[in-house]
Amino acid sequence: MMKIPSAISRPLAVFVLLFSPLIARKPNVIIIFTDDQGTIDMNCYGAKDLVTPHMDGLAKRGVRFTQFYSAAPVCSPSRVGLLTGRTPQHGGLNGNVGLDSVGMPSSQITIAEEFKKAGYATAHIGKWHLGHSEQTIPNGQGFDHSFGHLVGCIDNYSHFFYWSGPNKHDLWRNGKEVFHNGQFFPDLMVKEAGEFIDQNKEKPFFVYFALNTPHYPYQGSPEWLEHYKDLPYPRNLYAAFLSTTDDRIGSLLKKVDEAGLTKDTIVIFQSDHGASEEVRAHNGGGSAGPHRGAKFSLYEGGIRVPAIISWPGKLPENETRAQIATGCDWYPTLLELCGVSAPKHKIDGKSLVPVINSKDSPTAHKSFNWKSGKAVAIREGKWKLIMTGRKLELYDLPNDLGEANNLATKHPEVVERLQKMSRRYWKSIGLGG
Repeated sequence: MMKIPSAISRPLAVFVLLFSPLIARKPNVIIIFTDDQGTIDMNCYGAKDLVTPHMDGLAKRGVRFTQFYSAAPVCSPSRVGLLTGRTPQHGGLNGNVGLDSVGMPSSQITIAEEFKKAGYATAHIGKWHLGHSEQTIPNGQGFDHSFGHLVGCIDNYSHFFYWSGPNKHDLWRNGKEVFHNGQFFPDLMVKEAGEFIDQNKEKPFFVYFALNTPHYPYQGSPEWLEHYKDLPYPRNLYAAFLSTTDDRIGSLLKKVDEAGLTKDTIVIFQSDHGASEEVRAHNGGGSAGPHRGAKFSLYEGGIRVPAIISWPGKLPENETRAQIATGCDWYPTLLELCGVSAPKHKIDGKSLVPVINSKDSPTAHKSFNWKSGKAVAIREGKWKLIMTGRKLELYDLPNDLGEANNLATKHPEVVERLQKMSRRYWKSIGLGG
């Protein structure tokens, strides 16, 4: 072996040290996606009756958004927005995926597919709710590894889907049914994620950690049920389940820390939409705070969600951002932060990197559109217009967080402008004119 002269080797060593960041491995990514979590249901968002130290810890180590929106007020289409960077309408899925429905078209290109092409190990762990066929399960949509349930909700101990009969066992690992009867599903998720991280810590990884909590059934741990026993029903049941969720998030983050990867890992936290007021959710329990509405609604309580991004040492810490952002935006944001090539196909999301780095950066979206049932909504600046048939509701959100004062008759020019913008959008995707 040829020996490099010391006079040459020393400058070479200095060059490698100076420029090693240019060849350093790409950061890991973990997306923590909670289910049916209320708009303000974290201490850092204003909740006074909850214990959420691990979620709040992410906010202290990162950037917390105060005007962040899900792509839809229900489960499946909100996940389309997150995983494809496209609105649910552009992503081919307007409503929840049922047992017999096709799901998100397999032609959609998920963020996992982009990361996989870039050399990442990819894992889905938790809830899917985007399809059941070989082409539309996680393994068919860019995930090397998948563990969790395919439909909308399960009992966390029996792992049975129970929305409508007949009840069906719904727990799968890489397309094969598995049985862990009696084991708490969030604990199984943490264990699965920890094993995946340990197996792939020598290369960059992307983990989509999609909790089915605090979605009903409320199954909080005994210690948290005891802690919240004096809260009124059903807040006590929801609160216990949310703090139980927080504990598991803490366990996941501990796994990352024990692997020595905290500073090498981008963590995103978001709820899929607002809290549920369904009968199965005891008619409530979650809180939207000053906001109106809940899950299924296009009022703020249905679509405004907690959202945080953390990358210690690389992104600002313990800061808030008031710019409008959406679940579709994580897709291009993560690609940019990780140095992964931008997608060649059109997406609706906008990179939030400028906003994350500066509170003075302009909002990335001039406007954004939502649909739920027969209702549509559009947000532009301070204005939000909700249209349900011929019913028009116009709200000045900064001055009316509760959407209590309909200004449609006072500002017909704003209504007309937003109507035209909305019609153009829906016409462009073949859903109206």
